[in-house]
Amino acid sequence: MPRQRTVSVPAEGGISLDGVLYVPEGEGPHPAVTMAHGFGGTFEQGLRPFAELFAARGFAVLLHDHRGFGRSGGEPRHDVDPWRQIADWRRVISFLEAQPEVDGERIGLWGTSYAGGHALVLGATDRRLRAVVAQVPTISGYEQGLRRVPPDEVAAVEEVFAEDERAQARGDAPRRQKIVSDDPDEPASYHMPDAVGFYLAERPGNVWRNEITVRSNRAARMYEPGVWAPRVSPTPLLMVVAGKDTVTLTDQALAAYERALEPKRLVLVPGGHFDAYTRGFDLAGGAAADWFETHLKHVPVRTGKPAATAVGEPVQSGRIPRKRGAGDGRPSAPAVRGDG
Repeated sequence: MPRQRTVSVPAEGGISLDGVLYVPEGEGPHPAVTMAHGFGGTFEQGLRPFAELFAARGFAVLLHDHRGFGRSGGEPRHDVDPWRQIADWRRVISFLEAQPEVDGERIGLWGTSYAGGHALVLGATDRRLRAVVAQVPTISGYEQGLRRVPPDEVAAVEEVFAEDERAQARGDAPRRQKIVSDDPDEPASYHMPDAVGFYLAERPGNVWRNEITVRSNRAARMYEPGVWAPRVSPTPLLMVVAGKDTVTLTDQALAAYERALEPKRLVLVPGGHFDAYTRGFDLAGGAAADWFETHLKHVPVRTGKPAATAVGEPVQSGRIPRKRGAGDGRPSAPAVRGDG
């Protein structure tokens, strides 16, 4: 059985990020995976099963909560700044590199939902990473906003943001609202039944509040991590996309995958956004574990650039099949689907 211990990762501002480090059986140092949760959540909300799977496959795994969430430090609480979270995650990578059980030359990153967008940014900008998995990732906050907010309600939403900004300028604390609500008349980031069910599910040990700053939603609408997808290469990228995702949007994820360069692979999970954590877990988790197995084990010593593939392994393309005559001259393997 993998063993685990709680860790405290020092971050800027004198705060600490709360985490759990899984260490697999066997002699180390081990290849490692760093993982983080999505918008307004904690790692207790669906991430431990993935971590336990990866640890059982021989990887050291570090889960952490973003600042202001769970048991991590940071003020104001429940405030989501994507770029602050990305900077903190770099510090987590540095912490993981330094652990005696970890081979710092073989670190991969797994992010889901909002943190799936972070995975694209970090994969493109931190070459310490040897493999990246972006599960049901945020691609475009702008496009999500267009789909989620009816046109005749946009002005009212913008006024809420403006009033919050004016209040902060007067010295008030950032205003707050719920993350999820099944009441369509109550301000919340999500009203969809599957989101409400996922966030409100009781989980032992979870320190979570159904609360977010209003300005977190403005930041989300401005966040465009999909532009980084073509820049992840030559670091290997796996994208796990839900076939009917109305949260981070299936079509946006598939378009981002098309823009990404090799080496890459696509896995399509049947169902909606949150099915990747539940009935699609075996497919999503198994594909991620295989990706890390390929690209984090038996890799060559660094020469200043990350290796595109593991030694002796062919590049596995997961390009979406194109119509005949529309290809780019390179052979492509079919995308992996979970719906037959």
